[in-house]
Amino acid sequence: MNEYYFSEEHELFRQGLRQFYAKEVIPNIDEWEKAGEIPKYIWKKMGEMGYLGLNHPEKYGGSNVDFFYTVVFQEETLRVNSGGFGAAVGITPYMAGAHILASGSNYLKDKYLPKSISGEWIGALAISEPNAGSDVANIRTVAKREGEHYVINGSKTFITNGVLSDYIVAAVKTNPEAGAGGMSLIVIDRDTPGVSATKLNKLGWHASDTGEISFVDVRVPAEHLIGKEGHGFYYIMGRFQLERLMMAIGGASAAEFALEHALQYMSERQAFGKRINQFQALRHRIADMSAEIYRAKYFNYHLAKMHQDGKPVVKEASMAKLLSTELADQAIYKCLQFFGGYGFIEDYKIARMFRDSRIGTIGGGSSEIMREIIAKMVIDEVKYQKV
Repeated sequence: MNEYYFSEEHELFRQGLRQFYAKEVIPNIDEWEKAGEIPKYIWKKMGEMGYLGLNHPEKYGGSNVDFFYTVVFQEETLRVNSGGFGAAVGITPYMAGAHILASGSNYLKDKYLPKSISGEWIGALAISEPNAGSDVANIRTVAKREGEHYVINGSKTFITNGVLSDYIVAAVKTNPEAGAGGMSLIVIDRDTPGVSATKLNKLGWHASDTGEISFVDVRVPAEHLIGKEGHGFYYIMGRFQLERLMMAIGGASAAEFALEHALQYMSERQAFGKRINQFQALRHRIADMSAEIYRAKYFNYHLAKMHQDGKPVVKEASMAKLLSTELADQAIYKCLQFFGGYGFIEDYKIARMFRDSRIGTIGGGSSEIMREIIAKMVIDEVKYQKV
């Protein structure tokens, strides 16, 4: 079935990426998890291999390959067994850099994309605030135009790469009275005076730095505005399709990896004189999980093909994100049970999988928000146009 979506070239890319991770990343993951951050050199190594610009134009240093290389990238990255690593390395090419590529001026593309793709610069996307998470339209960070600059004041929270990033793509209110129509996106360099960040202590994703960012009288050149003033809300909504599809692919991959890990353990562990993979109650749970993972994977692949072909899949991507992240949470919970008491021990990989899976149903729009988006489209016949 994989051959329907993945060519021989895709599989060669998968083998190479898996080998790279086995050599450069997996041996260091435990150390990075304890440190609470990933050293910047790994981005440069990934940039040298071309992993950070798969879908970007060649003139910026990208590879401009089809979207199924990104599917492979996401699947293999989740198999590293560090949700924090996966989140950190995905933010620049698929969130912060993606906004610059999609809507930024040639000046912004020339300034930020080459160094993002090479791994020299790390990006962050700052939308959520202490009082505005899924309710994006109610952000309070303000950018006031003063001549050739914007002066920014406000704060952001739950920002992946919030402390270590070199630049921040931030959602701001350029017209606070205009609601969603008063929101804009702007690029802020980390070393701009008035920018500060504090690392947050998280339940999972320990390898990634997640921060709360403060902006106090931060002066940013007006040419750092992404696209048109007042269009930021629509740019954000337009990019959510990709973000949610990526999270769906990651959720299904995480569930599959957890099941593979559990099956290996169950083939070795014995109880009452036989391997525990021979107990019918456990075998039937595995059968159910395998079917659910298979269903989620191939739904995601279908949507990836539609996305590659330029088709809007807002409803479908919301469904995929809901189903796959909920599946990951439930499947990994069940897999931990197979390990018995050892599943509760941090030295076992399944414990980290369990912690890291929990954020999937919250980040990128919670499961409740996904259900409301789907309900609006199914019940109220709301239609979202491609931005």
